[in-house]
Amino acid sequence: MFLSIFEIFKVGIGPSSSHTMGPMVAAAMFLDRLRDEGLAVTHIRCHLRGSLAFTGRGHASDRAVALGLLGFLPATLDPDHAVTEYEALTHRKSIEIPELGEVRVCPSEDIILDYERLDDGHPNQLSFEAFGSDGALLLEEAYYSIGGGFVHSRTELDAATDTPEPDCTVPYPFANVAELLDVAGSSGLSIAQLMRANETSLRTAAELDSGVAEIWAAMRACMERGFRQEGRLPGGLNVKRRAPDLLNRLHTERGSNQLKPYAINDWLTAYAMAVNEENAAGGRVVTAPTNGAAGVVPAVLRFFLDHCRTEGDADPGEAELVGDFLLTAAAIGGLIKRNASISGAEAGCQGEVGVASAMAAAGFCALSGGTPEQIENAAEIALEHHLGMTCDPVAGLVQVPCIERNGFGAIKAVAAASLSLRGDGKHFMPLDNCIEAMRQTGLEMNTKYKETSLGGLAVNVPNC
Repeated sequence: MFLSIFEIFKVGIGPSSSHTMGPMVAAAMFLDRLRDEGLAVTHIRCHLRGSLAFTGRGHASDRAVALGLLGFLPATLDPDHAVTEYEALTHRKSIEIPELGEVRVCPSEDIILDYERLDDGHPNQLSFEAFGSDGALLLEEAYYSIGGGFVHSRTELDAATDTPEPDCTVPYPFANVAELLDVAGSSGLSIAQLMRANETSLRTAAELDSGVAEIWAAMRACMERGFRQEGRLPGGLNVKRRAPDLLNRLHTERGSNQLKPYAINDWLTAYAMAVNEENAAGGRVVTAPTNGAAGVVPAVLRFFLDHCRTEGDADPGEAELVGDFLLTAAAIGGLIKRNASISGAEAGCQGEVGVASAMAAAGFCALSGGTPEQIENAAEIALEHHLGMTCDPVAGLVQVPCIERNGFGAIKAVAAASLSLRGDGKHFMPLDNCIEAMRQTGLEMNTKYKETSLGGLAVNVPNC
């Protein structure tokens, strides 16, 4: 199955693609199933299980389910309207659902955090139950939020776990990185060019360019809003937004020629933190490949555009650079999702920030003139040095340590790309092997360290 750039980069809302966007999408899928079945439903209940239960309130999973039942979708949600409708639901305790009529849904009673019952398949599990007027169970369906906003039913999850084959409906199919490099070598195309060819076999070139521009516009808008907002983040940890002050200091120091040589790290961190502070506040964000890691790719791309080109450079226009960066990054992210995981609940933070760093390293290397082999090397270096990273958000909030981790993921991405560009692309550890090591590490990682907030930093909080 070919994963499009528009599956890897999706516009949605914070704070989590798997814990907020996924449950909202699952609720919409369940409503569609009820309409297809033509059932006379009067009451709906939802159980959040596994990681969705343990960090559900911190990630707003319960609220996301209610918003999904209210008809909201992540890509088009108006946050202000959503707040109004959710507050009304808490008082009304019922929803007028198109084609189904008045259905009882009481968020405090019918959206249940179930810590005991665990199903197999994936740690992000939720199930919906629909009842008739006599209280009889009419339909029950389980869904799995597998990371990056992707949601599967049980049947779809079982099919997805089978060994995937390359999608031969696109002109340049590939199922792993070795095949990607073979296709690039035999075709003479760059990774971005062969991704473009695959994309334009599914849509027009104008549609692709317009969609990519919308992705980058949404990323930039999220970053800019993060720089405008000040104060404390919601959730109770009293975490202060730092990106606005950091950016202001950098501009002041640059204006007075007092920037330190290592300020490259601060620019990258400022860009990444602006995105993830906005994500933590429930703002509009783009999965890259997840919400929790949404700051790495746009930070590195903006750093290249704003800091790595000099006036008079004979490089392509910004639209072409953005397209090449994001298409290259999507190729790497799609393969890692396909052959391992981008879910913090399944692989830990190596599957989120680690994957984002690999994607960003690949994109940066591509724009810097890297060969496909150097791009593969850059992605491998970035991913390798995130292996074993746990997902242990304090209080189940995507704030500590998540926001700072995006800054460091961006720094590692640029360092990895720079190191790969100093070589010829030949190196010891293939990216495919590194992806498999990440998958195995995720399988063997203790559940306490995989987005449950039961271990690590999440249980070592200052007593104050």
